Amino acid sequence: MYEHISQVRVRYAETDQMDIVYYGNYAQYFEVGRTESIRDLGFTYKEMEAMGVRMPVVELKARYLRPAHYDDLITIKTILKELPQGHSITFFNEVYNEKNKLLTTGEVTLYFISIETGKRTVIPHELRSKLAVYFPEEGLIL
Repeated sequence: MYEHISQVRVRYAETDQMDIVYYGNYAQYFEVGRTESIRDLGFTYKEMEAMGVRMPVVELKARYLRPAHYDDLITIKTILKELPQGHSITFFNEVYNEKNKLLTTGEVTLYFISIETGKRTVIPHELRSKLAVYFPEEGLIL
């Protein structure tokens, strides 16, 4: 299993008039977690595109348990529960407040799309190799 932690301070513009983070902003928090976890593995989205792959979101699920508020420092835990095998990758997210209370959970699935053909492709070998060390139970068949 691979996990990465990111932190974001809630900005005023991300809240509604009830001083609560607007629900739609959690997709952006999930993206921060995803982007930073990929960076932690040694890649950026720009580098992925240079390898000929785009990663559009094809599904997003969220469950809102408690609200986050303006100026809260939130922690975004991004988790890969399994080594991607085919044309998709699913990131699981947990968002916590400063008291370590779970606020929101999410699940985001992306496809690997060939820039050249516009069709689904498999996970780039370089990314899969970096992730494989976190999944020894799945073997290192690369």
